[in-house]
Amino acid sequence: MTEPLSQTPLHKSHLEAGAKMVPFAGYDMPVQYVSVIAEARAVRDGAGMFDVSHMARLTFEGADAQAFLEQVTTNDVSRLEDMSGQYSLLPNDKGGLVDDIIVYRIGDHPTGPWAPSPERGETMFKMVVNAANHAKDVAWLQAHIQGDVRISDQTDATAMIAVQGPKATEILARLCNRPEQLRSAKAFGVVVCNVVGAECFCARSGYTGEDGFELICEASAAETVWNALAGAGVAPCGLAARDTLRVEAGLPLYGHELNDDLSPIAAGLGWVIGKTKTFIGSEPIRKAKEQGTPRKLQGVRLHTKRLLTPGMKVYSERSEIGEITSGVVSPLLDAGIAFAFIDASIAPGAACEVDVRGKMEPATIVGKRFFKREKS
Repeated sequence: MTEPLSQTPLHKSHLEAGAKMVPFAGYDMPVQYVSVIAEARAVRDGAGMFDVSHMARLTFEGADAQAFLEQVTTNDVSRLEDMSGQYSLLPNDKGGLVDDIIVYRIGDHPTGPWAPSPERGETMFKMVVNAANHAKDVAWLQAHIQGDVRISDQTDATAMIAVQGPKATEILARLCNRPEQLRSAKAFGVVVCNVVGAECFCARSGYTGEDGFELICEASAAETVWNALAGAGVAPCGLAARDTLRVEAGLPLYGHELNDDLSPIAAGLGWVIGKTKTFIGSEPIRKAKEQGTPRKLQGVRLHTKRLLTPGMKVYSERSEIGEITSGVVSPLLDAGIAFAFIDASIAPGAACEVDVRGKMEPATIVGKRFFKREKS
């Protein structure tokens, strides 16, 4: 018997807006509102927002929390300043990945909606993990606790909204009580502010290649924040546009470009690996970094607008050289684009073909990042 789908605190808002809903990671989620193209362009040209409340939100407290996180993540937690975050990975013993994550250091005087508060003098850390890996990640983390570490799960008590696009920060600044702090926040910096009456944990991050913030607020305040953003001109966007934007921006997705058996080095994530610290799986990951991997993640750009899907084979001179992991039709480039694990000996610029349901479509191997916003 199939279990009923979970709903985010914004589920009613999605239905009222006429969103097309689909099952995703155990949740009933909006895949699109108007169209994928319109929503993707809204983010590239102005501002769009995504309900990402399905992603799990964890809190770490205790005297040994930092040492624990150093052991179970690849990036250097010690480099984090208070109220800042970093992209990181949860590695397994084999050098594959349990998940990719974001870790935040909050300090010993946290405020905002992401309760509970630690005992005075303790440093609190927070973590966002992928929805599909929620239970797996928590079980993995609990199984590896050593010392005084307390893990709390605030996923159900909070909501998370990503506001993305070149106009996102300015729109959000007009709705909050700390506009200058928002405008001056660094990448992955955190500002706790009041947004139309709701206290929000605002992290300058996202999954689209654009500027913007990911907001965490109490679940009961989610509709108020969402409606205020919509009233200020931020377009509601669904999962399909989010996938299009993240592929254009060269951002991996767990289960496609990352998994339990694949080294992060093959996915081009060597920059997320701490150079000096030892962590779970550090030896096989460093070995892969030193020796290289047989295949590495690259971009593939079709000469047409056909959709490439995971599992399609990539060829060069009739020899298989790789396999597609994610693909979209890019509104920005007006072409089919994709990620693929390609033989490491083949460099960007090489011609190739993709077997699209029996027809060989001409393409070019390119860098993973199809889009990058030029800084003004």
